[in-house]
Amino acid sequence: MQLSVFGADNEPATLLGSCGPRPGVACRLIWDLTHDSRAATLTNEYLAGPLNLVLRVLFVVLLALFCQALVHRLINRLTERAALSLLPQFRNGMTGALRGVPARATARRLGLGRLRRMRGGATDSPPSPELADSQAAQAAAAGRSELTTQGAVDGAAAQAEAALVDERRKQRVRALGAILRSGASVTIFAIAGFVILGDLSINLAPLLASAGVVGVAVGFGAQSLVRDYLAGIFMLVEDQYGVGDAITVGEASGTVENVTLRITRVRDVNGVVWHIRNGAIETVGNESQGWARAVIDFPVPYEADLSTIMTLLTEVGDGLWHDPAWRSVMLEAPEVWGAQAISGTKVVMRMVVKTAPLRQWGVERELRARLKTALYAAGIPPVAAAD
Repeated sequence: MQLSVFGADNEPATLLGSCGPRPGVACRLIWDLTHDSRAATLTNEYLAGPLNLVLRVLFVVLLALFCQALVHRLINRLTERAALSLLPQFRNGMTGALRGVPARATARRLGLGRLRRMRGGATDSPPSPELADSQAAQAAAAGRSELTTQGAVDGAAAQAEAALVDERRKQRVRALGAILRSGASVTIFAIAGFVILGDLSINLAPLLASAGVVGVAVGFGAQSLVRDYLAGIFMLVEDQYGVGDAITVGEASGTVENVTLRITRVRDVNGVVWHIRNGAIETVGNESQGWARAVIDFPVPYEADLSTIMTLLTEVGDGLWHDPAWRSVMLEAPEVWGAQAISGTKVVMRMVVKTAPLRQWGVERELRARLKTALYAAGIPPVAAAD
């Protein structure tokens, strides 16, 4: 005999017959209150089942949100520690330059130099012991004063470099953290979505098979796009360059204005904006990491005395090194490397200076101006442009 939906049969209604083999709380409560098979069946089909499904979906969503917050916090800590461990390798400029001779030796060198200059302007007759002691004391005091001023300049330069490196580290941490957090969120909510679809009694096998086929097709059709994104991720991880850096990529050479996972935007000295795909970048030259070097090639006449020229170059370099306005951007004292090239009419003298990033061009211009003034004062004629 076929049973009716609402239990209108000859057999007495039961809890399991009305609510199923696993009666829920709502269906059991209605049965205990009414002992009505129809009311219990309606409650089980139209209230307990949907409510149970909604609660399960809500639990999965809350669990996904909790996992997302936990993973994001872990990523933030890991990226911060990684950046702090990589920070010392960028501070290889000013810190090393400040580890010079000890303070006493520097004061003694400055004092002796000033004492020699003071004695150089006097007569050839030897000074009295009292006068010599007085000159030595004055020279030592002047040397200590100059050392104090130089120490203040060194400290300010070191602080400026530390602030620059720290800001670059923060930008890199934020970029890497955003990428990792996005990837973690997509993974967590994708898993939660599949769990919810399974609770809705949706067969996931055809869906996963279709997703696999679509993924393979997209992968073959968007190889360049995937390559750009992967190259952008590795570029950020390895800190190849960042916003504000001066780089050279193929024919483009300029300042980086924007960096995304897909493209890099560079503006050259003429104002032209270059949009470069990250996947197309094979080699890149960065002039802004750690330190830079100003290279000055200055032509002098072939007949000029090279020893006199090198002395003038050394004096000009020392003058720039002890100038507080320029000392803050130089990491080491200027060096005269000597004759770089020789022709029948001129000799090209080379001078180099280790500077802070992106400050080498200003130092080069200032040194050229000072070299021109010093050579003109020494009576050394300029080299003709045709030479």
